Amino acid sequence: MDATTATALGAPVERREGREKVTGTARYAAEQPCPGRAHAWPVPASIARGRVTGIDTAAALAVPGVLAVLTHQNAPRLSEPEDATLAVLRDSRVPHRGWFVALVVGETLEAARAGAAAVRVDYAVEDHDVTLTATHPAAYTPEQANDGYPASREHGDPEGVFTSAEVRVDVDYRVPPLHNHPMEPHATTAEWHDGRLTVHTSTQGSTVVRAVLADLFGLPEEHVTVLAEHVGGGFGSKGTPRPDVVLAAMAARHTGRPVTLALPRRFMPAVVGHRAPTLHRLRLGARPDGRLASLIHEVTTHTSRIKEYVEQAAVPARVMYAAPDSRTTHRVAPLDVPTPSWMRAPGEAPGMYALESAMDELAAELGMDPVELRIVNEPGTEPDSGKPFSSRHLVECLREGARRFDWAERDPRPRSRAEGPLLVGSGVAAATYPVLVHSSTAAARALPDGTFLVRINATDIGTGARTVLAQIAADALAVPVARVRTDVGNSDLPAASLAGGSSGTASWGWAVHEACTRLAERLAEGPLPAEGIEVRADTAGRADADSPFARHAFGAHFAEVAVDKVTGETRVRRLLGVYAAGRILNSRTARSQFVGGMTMGLGMALTEGSTLDAAFGDFAESDLAAYHVPTHADVPDIEAHWIDEDDTRLNPMGSKGIGEIGIVGTAAAIGNAVFHATGVRLRELPLTPDRVLSGVRERGASSAS
Repeated sequence: MDATTATALGAPVERREGREKVTGTARYAAEQPCPGRAHAWPVPASIARGRVTGIDTAAALAVPGVLAVLTHQNAPRLSEPEDATLAVLRDSRVPHRGWFVALVVGETLEAARAGAAAVRVDYAVEDHDVTLTATHPAAYTPEQANDGYPASREHGDPEGVFTSAEVRVDVDYRVPPLHNHPMEPHATTAEWHDGRLTVHTSTQGSTVVRAVLADLFGLPEEHVTVLAEHVGGGFGSKGTPRPDVVLAAMAARHTGRPVTLALPRRFMPAVVGHRAPTLHRLRLGARPDGRLASLIHEVTTHTSRIKEYVEQAAVPARVMYAAPDSRTTHRVAPLDVPTPSWMRAPGEAPGMYALESAMDELAAELGMDPVELRIVNEPGTEPDSGKPFSSRHLVECLREGARRFDWAERDPRPRSRAEGPLLVGSGVAAATYPVLVHSSTAAARALPDGTFLVRINATDIGTGARTVLAQIAADALAVPVARVRTDVGNSDLPAASLAGGSSGTASWGWAVHEACTRLAERLAEGPLPAEGIEVRADTAGRADADSPFARHAFGAHFAEVAVDKVTGETRVRRLLGVYAAGRILNSRTARSQFVGGMTMGLGMALTEGSTLDAAFGDFAESDLAAYHVPTHADVPDIEAHWIDEDDTRLNPMGSKGIGEIGIVGTAAAIGNAVFHATGVRLRELPLTPDRVLSGVRERGASSAS
């Protein structure tokens, strides 16, 4: 169905900006045409903790084409930011390796880079600690984890019930630091004109960026315009302003020139957030029939010394299974590390890896089918809050996935299927992600030529937001999609929430639906005036989390792997996901989102991971040569399906977020499949060939003895 005839939600309408992107005409933040533009290159700290005692910029300023070198000694003085990661070039402190201590501005990118290499920095070095352990003496229990969740929740007597349970699993899992690596790096082009600041920046929310810049530079918000017409991925790392936007605006004001700063990829792991490492202890106590009696999930993670961020990895266990006695807790250790932040499905991705792996271990202990184990522990209400679910079709997802995957034909015995040197296995895992909706404002205008214009400061980070919002508008107006235009990605438009937490379409779409519904009512009252009609809608006070219902999306993941027992290499032959995520608004873009999440989960399982070097305090894997993300060759067969839900308790469209649930259960499904193939339970990600081979050899030696 093409955009000239499609009006119904759910149609596979092609993405409106697709042709621009594939032909190279879509302009990103660093590609904006700016006469007189200069370029900037940052200087990262080479120590893990301490302070700058001296900076020699003479050699840098002598480089042909270098215009300026900004340091804490001469950078523009700004207000103190609420987010300490943006307090760049304010003072001499170095809170972690990679912290920016200078910025070189040049006529060309090459001049700026050469100038940055010529800057000499002296430091007073202090002892540092970047090593996370479950018993770290500095670890504490915070009041809250990310997104405001209570750090600890307890029901009943989980310890006592676990101790007396007939079947018990007590296991530890480790997820390493993981990094957002969007195709487009974090980049900003900034320009000042008559006291007004305009920035083109790669962000997931330009409304927030405008507010932060206005506060930092002491400007009225209406004097700041932030544009993000096209964004080449974010995965959470662009959900908050990053140092590039502050430094570019600083440099532009200092030099009086437009300035572009695109962060080199090697610098990104230290300054744009990362998924914090998480150490998990899972204890599951069950009856012989598989019903959980006790569930205890304890997580230890790290944060930086300048800003507390606590990965909410134990929170999913509060949603999933009917365990009457439970405890879920978080502890965090402040270390001399870069500040962690959001990465696709924060909390859910690492937390569900541990929980769903432990459920697989419990199934093995019980001699029970892992699909059926999950089904018998299906709760009637949300276990933690007691709220009824607005809709929950996890059982249907598990059964439909099992049918499509031919799960009934599976021999449950580990190491039961071999093809020469290859051991073949399959695994399953469940997934959940909360339904989040935030206030937004939209304007809908009827034009004399019979078309409609919808304006909202939504951000399309590659998800197809422009297209889906046009479908929502067309549905409310009862007109073909081709008659609706969408204007997004500009902070001068009606304010909208950021593209994060799988909340974008649900939040923006609610406002668009309201505006277009009111516009349709106005149009029914009489003829259209020559100047057209515009209607605005603001969902403040209605789009909130204070619902009497527990609102979540759910899914089931199935994986088949082949493990080479000679090399330890694991290849995923097939991935299947079945989701219950409300009403699917565009089948084409939805499938793309599910598949993208599953692919990212495959990387989490097999290839992605970073190591914090204890001696130098930095991430050893700082580029895509060392930090391996999946390629097409790694994903030969991947399927995404869904069960349509008619849930009227969400928003006018009945939709749930879909951008993150695809990653949530994938790593566990793959890990469980590796166990089924090899008989070896590996509890630390990623499942690299050396780890797999060591496990296979140890099992072989044990069997031989």
